[in-house]
Amino acid sequence: MINETHNPALRSWVASANAPGCDFPLQNLPFASFRRQGSQEAFRVGVAIGDQVLDLGAPGVAAALKCEPRVAAALAQPGLNALMALGHAVWSALRLALSRALREASPAQAALQAALLPQSQVEYSLPARIGDYTDFYTSIYHATNVGKQFRPDNPLLPNYKWVPIGYHGRSSSIVVSGQSFHRPKGQLMAPGAAAPVLGTSQRLDIELELGIFVGQGNTLGESIPMSEAEDHVFGLCLLNDWSARDIQAWEYQPLGPFLAKNFASTVSPWVVTLEALAPYRTAPFRPAEDPQPLPYLDTPQNRESGALDIQLEVLIQTAQMKKDGLSPHRLVQTSYRHAYWTLAQLVTHHTVNGCNLQPGDLLGSGTLSGPTLDQAGALMELSAGGKNPIALPNGETRTYLQDGDTVALRGHCSREGTARIGFGECAGTLLPAKST
Repeated sequence: MINETHNPALRSWVASANAPGCDFPLQNLPFASFRRQGSQEAFRVGVAIGDQVLDLGAPGVAAALKCEPRVAAALAQPGLNALMALGHAVWSALRLALSRALREASPAQAALQAALLPQSQVEYSLPARIGDYTDFYTSIYHATNVGKQFRPDNPLLPNYKWVPIGYHGRSSSIVVSGQSFHRPKGQLMAPGAAAPVLGTSQRLDIELELGIFVGQGNTLGESIPMSEAEDHVFGLCLLNDWSARDIQAWEYQPLGPFLAKNFASTVSPWVVTLEALAPYRTAPFRPAEDPQPLPYLDTPQNRESGALDIQLEVLIQTAQMKKDGLSPHRLVQTSYRHAYWTLAQLVTHHTVNGCNLQPGDLLGSGTLSGPTLDQAGALMELSAGGKNPIALPNGETRTYLQDGDTVALRGHCSREGTARIGFGECAGTLLPAKST
């Protein structure tokens, strides 16, 4: 799984990629769909290197990378779906070609130099056309914290440790980082009320998640075994699945989330490939006394290295903080290594009944919370359902979001002896509800 592209000693002729703390060094090479800021150009596929974007559709780039025709055609598309469909062997070969072409003293430098654009001068689209979106519930800590608020004596439902729980979400309302959205409306049922009313959500929450982009799909009726599951994962991004908790509380029984979650979900623009994350593999979290996965969800490889140690954080910047010139405040820091179910288990379980995944489909990890409350990935947990306001450094408090709040998710992997792999930022701003 570790190859020459992971060598931490590699340096790029793009100087910014060699800076300490850079999210996008030569060992990362994530993909996005971009164009020049404010232009009417078509979106196209790019790779991040330092503070630059390499335009993979620019004249001469595919030739400099020695891409075969089908790969060159995929790189000329506005999004990543065509590349995702080509499969793991192609993605790995392209990563190797990019790594070699962007290294110091590469003969490809002259051909690629003109295809670089500063990230500060571009805007992004969704990385891929998302046909379907499934959101899972992989953090046992989040499930327990939320369950305690509704079922103090039995917070964790009996199926949780046996089956990766998920629901089918709405792909049309997934937006790319940097966009704003209006506070949603829906039916609300006040405590003790005789009937619900249509109103504006007052309990608008965040959900710190990772998004998992499916690469090559499977045929309807054919499942994907655990031994092949990760070959069907193109890469990961940051995901904030904003949630209206008061709408959710009234509507979620018996079929689960609906209007409380389909008004907006935000993803980061850069998709970090699974191969780039190989140095950060770790054993999954599952106590020995817990039920072990059923055989179709279990392999020796998954037990040894099925999890990823991705450091995650949530930051908030209120309207007042912006006005006063104050920097965003970090609310949460946690790690994806605490997830109860792994990527491979999600893919295999999703397809065990013959469900067909397609290139560009998005799987959400569900809210990622750690073992202590200061590692909780939702305000609902941090504020104990609104009972314990969260104090901000400027004297403001929050239980749930207020209009004008901007929330940013960030993620990275770092460890001594390896290169830092960053995810960039996933940010969105809450606007007041529309008056009509």
